[in-house]
Amino acid sequence: MKTWRLGAFGGTFDPIHSGHLIAAASVRNALELDFVFFIPTGNSWHKLPGPLAPAMDRLAMVDLAIADYEGFMSSSVDIDRHGPTYTIDTLTDLQAQWHGENREDEATWFFITGADALADFPNWKEPEEILQRAQMVGVTRPGFTATPGPLLTGHSIVIEAATPDIASSDIRLRVREGRSIEGLLPTVIADYIQTHALYRETPVGL
Repeated sequence: MKTWRLGAFGGTFDPIHSGHLIAAASVRNALELDFVFFIPTGNSWHKLPGPLAPAMDRLAMVDLAIADYEGFMSSSVDIDRHGPTYTIDTLTDLQAQWHGENREDEATWFFITGADALADFPNWKEPEEILQRAQMVGVTRPGFTATPGPLLTGHSIVIEAATPDIASSDIRLRVREGRSIEGLLPTVIADYIQTHALYRETPVGL
């Protein structure tokens, strides 16, 4: 029997960019994780308006972006589930799937998110149950501090990563305005966005 160290990295990945990849690599190296699962959301409960690219396009871009990274995998558990995406459901479904395929092994789980998101953790759905399933990992840039709060005392880790100042929303805006996105994400993702004509129309509400 082996005990694995596994990371779950959820997000809209709309689109996935270099900052996501650097953050995940930094966490994997710092915590000596065997694998990091990238999990695109289905319908996120906290981001409005909703995802601007179809779920299967976002998953396809994740698969393309992580193809050359050792220890990076994707999961469609949030896309496959109907209804809004909550972290507790992400972990429940991902862990059930993993343990169903690895019945003889154990796993220690880490949920990866931005360090700023940890401040709002008490307002997440079933936060205590989340902590029963995984340790929280907040990623922050050098020079920025994070205060996880009392609920996360002893249940969270903050990791500094030299992530570039890139936002998916800025990439989408650049595409809509016809500006360059070179250097913000892997070339293969830029090519996918162009080939599939993603982010060309201004979404309702913006």
